[in-house]
Amino acid sequence: MNKEHILKKYLSQYGLYFAFALLVIVMAVLSPAFLKPTNIINILRQTSINGIIAIGMTLVILTGGIDLSVGSILALSAVIATSYAHPGEHNLIIPLSIGLFVGLACGFINGFIIAWNKIAPFIVTLAMMTITRGLALVYTNGRPVIELSDIYNKIGSGYIIGIPIPVIIFILIVLAGFFLLKYTKFGRHIYATGGNEMAAKISGVNTKRVVIWVYSLTGLLSGLAGIVLSARVMSASPATGQGYELDAIAAVVIGGTKLTGGVGSIAGTIIGALIIGVMNNGLDLLNISSYWQLFVKGVIILVAVIIDKKK
Repeated sequence: MNKEHILKKYLSQYGLYFAFALLVIVMAVLSPAFLKPTNIINILRQTSINGIIAIGMTLVILTGGIDLSVGSILALSAVIATSYAHPGEHNLIIPLSIGLFVGLACGFINGFIIAWNKIAPFIVTLAMMTITRGLALVYTNGRPVIELSDIYNKIGSGYIIGIPIPVIIFILIVLAGFFLLKYTKFGRHIYATGGNEMAAKISGVNTKRVVIWVYSLTGLLSGLAGIVLSARVMSASPATGQGYELDAIAAVVIGGTKLTGGVGSIAGTIIGALIIGVMNNGLDLLNISSYWQLFVKGVIILVAVIIDKKK
């Protein structure tokens, strides 16, 4: 094994971590405020929303699919959940259960249609993106839901032993996702379905059930993200979540998950989400227009896909 091959293998395994470390160093040099503890906490809190969605997107892309509806499902779940979260009306479990159920139901519909009708995930989730956004607008008459209970708002703004609750939720989802893919039969079936669906079927994997469950879980996590986000900003708008599918897909692709399915990891997605979070935060600190942030994200996704193709 020559040195060039060893270097290529080393960069393939650890290049993403070096890229993240380099990005942190560059942002710290360009903005002295970047490494302040309050800003680090802010980055982690911001990243947690995208990270929760990205974990679900990882499962979808591992099966060779895509989900463009996550941002709209987030919005629909958020406006419905918060409509039951006004002070003195309902126990906290009511808005939480309803918000999660809405996300789960939307994801299940995505998965069922994709699995049983053999329609391209891009088309199905694009339709769901439009449907759920429309339902969110109809449900609220285009107006934000405000005046939420303090206990609901603590989900997004509270702390436990000094750690923001959204970050704790994200960590729990990461651990669950890691366990699912690494140590369960269902996790192996996800990789098998994305790697070679026909071979998976022949070996006894119920690929339709895998697809339905994967999209259902992604919808559930989108609903959870909607609850956390609405609690953080103390309101829910039917327009919220626009572009969140881009950030989630970017995190997954940057993290090394192949768009063709079968290859990827939760660890890679975490680093990908952190790269997106650090980049957004750093560009904000440098007073760079949000328009340029979209441009940079697009370029990063394109470069990541090109590099992935060359592996």
